Amino acid sequence: MQILTMPQLAARLAGGFTHPARSEDIDPAIRAALEAGGFAELESIRQLPGMIRAVARTLAKIWQADLSLPINDDRSARLADIAEIEQRVRANLPRGVLTPRDLRDAALRRLVHAPAVLGSVELDRVVSVAPVWYPLLQALNATVPLSWQSPGATDVRWFPGDITTDQRPTAVTMEMVSCANPAAEVMEALRWMRELIASGRARPEEIAICAISTGEWDEHFLVLAADADLPLHFSHGVPGLASRDGQACGALADVLLNGLSQDRLHRLFSHAAGRSHALQDLPRNWSLGLQPGAALFELDQWIRALDAASRLRTDGIDPRPTLTPVLEMLANGPAAAEQAGTMLLGTSARVLWSEALRRAPAEALEFSLQELRLPDGRDPGACAVWCPARHLAAAPRRWVRLLGMTTRSWPRRAAEDPLIPSHVLSRSILDPDPVTAQDRRAFQVITAQASGGCILSRSRRNAQGGLLAASPLAPQGAGVQVLKRARIPAHAFSEADRLLARPDEAANSPALAAANACWRDWRNPAITAHDGRTRADHPVIARAIYAVQSATSLRLMLRDPLAFLWRYALGWRSVPEDDQPLTLDARAYGDLVHELLKLAVDTLEPRPGYSRAARHEIEAALAEAATTVSAEWPLKRSVPPLLLWRHTVDAAAQLALKALTLDETFQPGTRSWTELAFGRADEALAAAIDLPWDPAAPVEITGTTVRVKGSIDRLDITATGNAVRVSDYKTGAEPKKADQIVLGGGAELQRVIYALAARQLVPDNPRVVARLIYLGGGEPRVYKLPDIDRAIAEIADHVRAAGVLLRQGRALPGPDARENWNDFRLALPASPTAYFQIKQSALSRAFDDFARVWSCR
Repeated sequence: MQILTMPQLAARLAGGFTHPARSEDIDPAIRAALEAGGFAELESIRQLPGMIRAVARTLAKIWQADLSLPINDDRSARLADIAEIEQRVRANLPRGVLTPRDLRDAALRRLVHAPAVLGSVELDRVVSVAPVWYPLLQALNATVPLSWQSPGATDVRWFPGDITTDQRPTAVTMEMVSCANPAAEVMEALRWMRELIASGRARPEEIAICAISTGEWDEHFLVLAADADLPLHFSHGVPGLASRDGQACGALADVLLNGLSQDRLHRLFSHAAGRSHALQDLPRNWSLGLQPGAALFELDQWIRALDAASRLRTDGIDPRPTLTPVLEMLANGPAAAEQAGTMLLGTSARVLWSEALRRAPAEALEFSLQELRLPDGRDPGACAVWCPARHLAAAPRRWVRLLGMTTRSWPRRAAEDPLIPSHVLSRSILDPDPVTAQDRRAFQVITAQASGGCILSRSRRNAQGGLLAASPLAPQGAGVQVLKRARIPAHAFSEADRLLARPDEAANSPALAAANACWRDWRNPAITAHDGRTRADHPVIARAIYAVQSATSLRLMLRDPLAFLWRYALGWRSVPEDDQPLTLDARAYGDLVHELLKLAVDTLEPRPGYSRAARHEIEAALAEAATTVSAEWPLKRSVPPLLLWRHTVDAAAQLALKALTLDETFQPGTRSWTELAFGRADEALAAAIDLPWDPAAPVEITGTTVRVKGSIDRLDITATGNAVRVSDYKTGAEPKKADQIVLGGGAELQRVIYALAARQLVPDNPRVVARLIYLGGGEPRVYKLPDIDRAIAEIADHVRAAGVLLRQGRALPGPDARENWNDFRLALPASPTAYFQIKQSALSRAFDDFARVWSCR
């Protein structure tokens, strides 16, 4: 006995090396037919994405309906174009590969050999037969025994052989259930499946879960069934991207479609390692020396970054000979898709890659890869099955659950053919068996054979939240059981589901107990451990307090003690965004301006000297700095696309020019430095000459034991050394009452810290002037610190108070925690507004007098 499909049966009778045309044969033939051009109506759309798929579907309908174009001498230009495409496709197919109609005709010519080649023919539970095969089956009836075991619900009047209709089992009452959404439908289906197996009412191979189209539920089944370790077979296969090989293809497609980047290449090379011939000599630490923050979106950036990294390596390994050819190839984008797959993918991944390229152009890899499916490796004879309805109709099971019983799915609505709409050719002629009829027939067959139980499941809302109505196929007047998402099930399908059903047992889980305690503490109006309360004199907090501080860490200490604990005691970091930014954020933009200032002043010092430089010399130095930054910054951090990056650098250069030309007169012999480091005793600094002090010299806040470090935006010292001026540049907008700012509620500390450093590090106790300069407006605005001694005393008082607060175990969220730009917002409750309303009174009492810092000038 041989089990064959109708095309395979015809090919066997046709003999030789004949075989039916498959999609991998038809798609290249259609592509070649379209590329030849010369169409009357389809010429303008023949190169559009999706055209090959649309033509393949239209030709399939024509062949299955046994149509011969043109029909009835029809002179339609559209049908003439389709007929021309069909002729070209047939001519382009490989030798021995035939379309359904040609295959049938070839089989009819060898009908005399049917008794020897085929013997008796039985259609076993075939739901429907396409009209193209009617003549062959009718002719076979005269030469061999022909029978059809029909599942019912099918028009068999044309069939000339013996017909046996299945004896339908005793019908069971269909149950209708309503779930919240598709994800809830999957959970309820798995609970139902677990209950049947655990109770012994059904074996896995007797259970089926189906839907008309599985796409909306596939991901949920894939994740939840694996988590539950249930024997569930995907008859239509699992998504290709769910496999390791699929992920390797996805990583390669990401690079080709979206361009080079350090993150994308790390992902691609991690998949290709050990599988790619082109990368077999690539060391595991190939990225050593590359800046982690550099995005590296362009090929020339990669070349320069690798050159710089090779100079920093001490292991003698040079990955450039291996990497450079691969990078040059990947930089070609989708045009290099075929070559890239050959070079960088393993054997099994290359099969997926080739199939994706066959189905659609390389530019559409993002979509063609999503459509690929792979066998799941499970035995359907020993597993429950999750499948499309058409699969289950051909092999029904006793226990079935139909998902998606809404007006959108059961049944589907027949749509117009995109190339042959009904005004060109009647839909009943082109598609005599529309999807609506197929779905109704599948429903009848599946429910009729469900002798154990039949449950019709639908969602009340779709994944986007829209309301859904029940399917017209559902029994009229049947009661609907509403299954709430938070209900306690009789049978849980997984460990997590079991804990959800047993709160007492879940309470014993350390992770769940901690999460529950956290949620309750956040709703408690008192201060708790989850608000930042710790034990007094905790050594980790003490270590963070006694470390060398910066202006940034001191700001967190004063304005958000909880964030200070997370950042400097626990070492938490916010995850940087990987995507290429269109603009620099405020912090990065400020760094850019400061970098330009540093490079420009370093160019001018010591000759001709910044204080003595003419405007054109300053502009020339700034232009040189802008050129250097434009080339070097992309190797260190993410920057906007090239055109926007150039505009950003130009705008930053204009601000830097404002800052450099602000002071028109200097005392003779005045020297200037920018980004001048101080207090860096714990860091390795490059040796520098001609500095006013040792950058490693310690700086301590007067009256405390707290040491500080940083870099002064700009320092000017007179030739005699008796006067010093420090400047703190601000690239943002000028705040209200900027002339009254001293500490700015603990947010503006740089100017005071700069003055403190200058006073301690410049010998002979010079006169110090500290300035705050806002560059963001039309003209720079300068604000001098009126009383440096008082400001230093104030910051010392507040820092001491913050240290006491932290050592007492009150590391609580301050005003900066409420800001949208807070890097640690993710660690706070999801609704910070409600949280701070609940905690407001308790926080006020806990901070007590310390809160005065937030209202200081």
